[in-house]
Amino acid sequence: MTKKLPLPVGNTNYKEICRESYYIDKTLLVKELLDEKNKIILFTRPRRFGKTLNMDMLRTFFEKTAEATSEYFTDKKIWQQGEEYINHQGKYPVIYLSLKDIKARKWETGNGL
Repeated sequence: MTKKLPLPVGNTNYKEICRESYYIDKTLLVKELLDEKNKIILFTRPRRFGKTLNMDMLRTFFEKTAEATSEYFTDKKIWQQGEEYINHQGKYPVIYLSLKDIKARKWETGNGL
């Protein structure tokens, strides 16, 4: 019998979701970004469509860290695409910024719902 995993509702941590929840593999987004070679990428999707999770997945894939993060991709579709894509894993400095948790009515105050 297969272990039932929870759905990752509200969770945007890619590594945590890979370990503890169901994950629909969207790692081919890495291939798409590398193939298109765009200088600027704008992710526009409606609220709750996985923008932050996808950005965290991209960060986990590309970011150069002391932690080996390839384990989160070896069973995913991007790993099946060959060395051309695998060679980019864990090679770059990444700046990651999310504004999803900011709760303020005015920029100046930064608080005060």
